[in-house]
Amino acid sequence: MKSFTDYLTLNIPSKMAFENITSHVADAVRKSGVKEGMVLVNSMHITSSVFINDDEHGLHHDFGKWLEKLAPFNLDPNFYHHNRTGEDNADAHLKRQIMGREVIVAITKARLDFGPWEQIFYGEFDGGRPKRVLIKVLGE
Repeated sequence: MKSFTDYLTLNIPSKMAFENITSHVADAVRKSGVKEGMVLVNSMHITSSVFINDDEHGLHHDFGKWLEKLAPFNLDPNFYHHNRTGEDNADAHLKRQIMGREVIVAITKARLDFGPWEQIFYGEFDGGRPKRVLIKVLGE
């Protein structure tokens, strides 16, 4: 079995954003030489996520509004106990839990094997510094 590891570093300037990373993952699959297998893609930071969905601007806007309702940004340490530690990103940790840490995608005939409209996204919830995404390809 072959194994290939790549890292993608992103530095999103805004607090929250969604970036399509499908082409980066597809490039790693090509470099790996794997024809049949799987690729794991995960955020290596606890205030960001990786997820699969449609690449549609209105949907991404809706994700942002929905997440902000569920876990609003709030510096008040009485609102989020995590912020009593001197941190200001409790909401980002919660948003990550909702959107997920990782995805696994099948590789068939050396290509990502998606359903219609599926794309891989990086979700940033506490931007302004570099963060890494692990891309691990396994297969034959």
